[in-house]
Amino acid sequence: MDSFLILAIETACGCGSVALTVGDRVQGRLLAEQSHYPRRSHSRRLLGMVADMLKGCAVTWDDIDAVAVSRGPGSFTGLRIGMAAAKGIAFASGKPLVTVPTLDILAAQLPALHEPVLALLDARKNQVYAAFYNTGLQDETGMPMRLGPYQVCSVASLLDQITEPTICVGPSMADLLAASGQILPQQVLVRMAPAILALPRAAVLGFCAHDLLSHGAGQTDSTPLYVRASEAELNLTAQQTAANRPGPGRVHD
Repeated sequence: MDSFLILAIETACGCGSVALTVGDRVQGRLLAEQSHYPRRSHSRRLLGMVADMLKGCAVTWDDIDAVAVSRGPGSFTGLRIGMAAAKGIAFASGKPLVTVPTLDILAAQLPALHEPVLALLDARKNQVYAAFYNTGLQDETGMPMRLGPYQVCSVASLLDQITEPTICVGPSMADLLAASGQILPQQVLVRMAPAILALPRAAVLGFCAHDLLSHGAGQTDSTPLYVRASEAELNLTAQQTAANRPGPGRVHD
């Protein structure tokens, strides 16, 4: 199997990263990775980081086999910036674009486990993005087997879905509950993965993209996976509902 050189861009969360990887999740090599936590926007440093990384590794655009980007869910602004940058780089360099759901990246950061894995991200508004996985199995694209849909819900309702010991990768559930004034129940069946795995990494994204390409899944969806509607969409829906609501003296046919 060929070892693809992947330029990976991850901006779904507050701490963004870029990486150069060769090979898959089992035998791959990380050539370089840079992370940054922007005060305002990923767009201010993203392309500069990519250029610096390529120069430092003596890699040219012709050397790269594909561009990978985190598809979401995550920060709406971060996803749009990352996707726009990745699309632009892929188009300009003539390389294929590979997108990987962010929760899949988190699950892929863990080894094969006997327990179910719960990957989650902070969705704000006292909610989380979440999905359950069996990391001991692979789907038809070589990724960890997802056991259900991507969802957005409260931490409390997510805990109700856990009926057996489960490994959780992502931000601390205790911290997420505390932010909404709640306390993690003592009988919860969750064990947290190490904090270093709490955010998705561009390096793992690159290895996942290699697995997708090697399984013939290179033409992936290039639209962000938001899971829930944006604030602008919610406001527009509310305005349309209010406009269509019958007022005093108004009769609908």
